[in-house]
Amino acid sequence: MKKFLIALVLIVALAFGGFKWYEVTNYGGTTYYTKITTAGTKINQRDKAGNVYADYRYELTGYDDKGKSQTLTFNANKSRPLRRGAYLKLVYNTKKGVTSWEAVDAVDLPKQAQANLE
Repeated sequence: MKKFLIALVLIVALAFGGFKWYEVTNYGGTTYYTKITTAGTKINQRDKAGNVYADYRYELTGYDDKGKSQTLTFNANKSRPLRRGAYLKLVYNTKKGVTSWEAVDAVDLPKQAQANLE
């Protein structure tokens, strides 16, 4: 009975660890911070229904909390450009690129990232 319980705990731990690894490699990523310095490139796209909408693509350098840089390319998914001088927190996944972004205040930036962005 003891061996069965140990094997069961081991299987559950391996399954949880495997799920966590899959989640991090496919959905999670590294957090980078950047500052909007350009108006972005306006691109016109069509949805499946054939409707045309405007979008803005940005290619900016982001910095993690240790100051390591990464070139980040992402779409703002807005009908107008992002505000110049705004700070963004982005999640970058090596397989999928930028998976999410949100505006943050300058006081919320890590010191190493803030030093590189100013």
